[in-house]
Amino acid sequence: MSTLTANDAVAAEQRQSFRTFVGICLAMAALKLAIQIVGNILAQRAGYGIFRDEMYYLICGRHLAFGYVDQPPMVALQARLTDILFGYDHMWSLRLFSAMAGAFKVFLTGVLVWALGGSRRAAALAMLGVIVAGVYLGIDSFLSMNSFEPVFWIPCALALVRIVQEYGVPGRERLVRNWWVVLGVSAGLGLENKWNEAFFLIAVLIALLVTPQRRILANRWFAVAVALMVALALPNLLWEAHYHWPTLEWLVDVSKSNKDVKLPPLPFIGGQIMMLNPFTFPLWISGVLWLLIARAARPFRFLGILYPVFLLMMMALHAKDYYLAPIYVIYYAAGGICLLQGVQVPMWRQVLRGAYALLLCFAFVRSVPFSIPVLPPQKFVAYEKKIGFAPKDSENHDATILPQFYADRFGWHEMVEKVARIYNSLPPQERAVTGIYTGNYGEASAINLLGPKYGLPVAVSGHQSYWLWGPHGYTGQEMIIINGAKLGDMQPYYESCVIADRMDNPLSMPWEIKPIYLCRGRKSTYAADWKDFKFYY
Repeated sequence: MSTLTANDAVAAEQRQSFRTFVGICLAMAALKLAIQIVGNILAQRAGYGIFRDEMYYLICGRHLAFGYVDQPPMVALQARLTDILFGYDHMWSLRLFSAMAGAFKVFLTGVLVWALGGSRRAAALAMLGVIVAGVYLGIDSFLSMNSFEPVFWIPCALALVRIVQEYGVPGRERLVRNWWVVLGVSAGLGLENKWNEAFFLIAVLIALLVTPQRRILANRWFAVAVALMVALALPNLLWEAHYHWPTLEWLVDVSKSNKDVKLPPLPFIGGQIMMLNPFTFPLWISGVLWLLIARAARPFRFLGILYPVFLLMMMALHAKDYYLAPIYVIYYAAGGICLLQGVQVPMWRQVLRGAYALLLCFAFVRSVPFSIPVLPPQKFVAYEKKIGFAPKDSENHDATILPQFYADRFGWHEMVEKVARIYNSLPPQERAVTGIYTGNYGEASAINLLGPKYGLPVAVSGHQSYWLWGPHGYTGQEMIIINGAKLGDMQPYYESCVIADRMDNPLSMPWEIKPIYLCRGRKSTYAADWKDFKFYY
């Protein structure tokens, strides 16, 4: 009887400890959510508007499908729900789901620390590292699929940790089964969010196969997890097949172009340190090394091997440096456990941990303007000069006043207003047959999102999914055209073309400074030439 009572007391203490652990995770997640919401409120007050890609996703959400040329369907569904619930006038609510995904990422960091055997203090430090990481502040501050990647990747890692811990233990078969199901569902949904998860899963499989933990793959529930993954990804795969694999065509076109910056290995690795915030480097690199070499981490060695495998894979594919961002949550968690373990005196360990936490808070205050545009443009440029740092863009382009992530929030309202003035200055009989064509999805989406209040018709484009949506019945009889071409290049296709106005916001990207044409009498219809309008990158 006394043994049972003692066991009950231990179990109650463990439950209380876990509840405290979860409470800390929830508090840190709430802090992250508050930072993202306040950041977007400040950004809007500083003059930054809706981002180019956000407008495109909102329009994709109004064309719900199982796929799009440049992304799977989940971001369009996210955008559609946002459009219905909040609209797009307020940046904090437009980006609320991304902010919530970022908060859940912080929570998952803490849970992963617990699964790896870490303490509450270790979890708090790891979560603080994730909160101040610049790339996470950035991707969680706008509507996109990027903020949701860790929401699907980290449960896969967590599931594998728990499977390794429970595999082969008598009476734990049900837990193993449940975690395999979690992995299959999370991976399948992740593939419907962004295709980058496929490379993560391949890297995980390689890492498992080269460690003794490959034994867990012999379990029949591994096959069930794969089946769940395939079943959830199947709608998008069927869509791709139906439209003759447009995503593959797009990726090939991008690889052949000079669109993206292709970094050599050392700058690519340096980019990892900078995008995460250099002050967090000791935290996550210690997590990588602990998982790779520590005896205590031997059961989870595959997570350490995962990092160099995935890093080399991304470098070989000339991926953008931020494509690795979701994986670092694992190493922040591991780093929270092992950092300062070598300090033998507990008091000094706590003092040093507190000092490092303060350093991370300082790093956050210093670097947040480079992740969330909380400073007005002129003050941001002055801040860049003051600290001697300017962010590097991931795409090639002419010099800009602002980094691309910020510049793509300017010029849209002015463009729509100018197009509206041109359109509404036409006689009614001309307006009835006048359409709008743009050279990229940002311009088309801005007109389709912001133009209805001016009475503008639907804009069409040959860029990305807009090409699949077709010419909307336009013949080209009379068109307002924004495509960056020179006037001499337009004249062979139309009876007449004139420059009716110009896009000229100096804060926008260079390719958004160009003429707006009014053209009449296209010599061949849009329907006849639509195949030539396709532009996939």
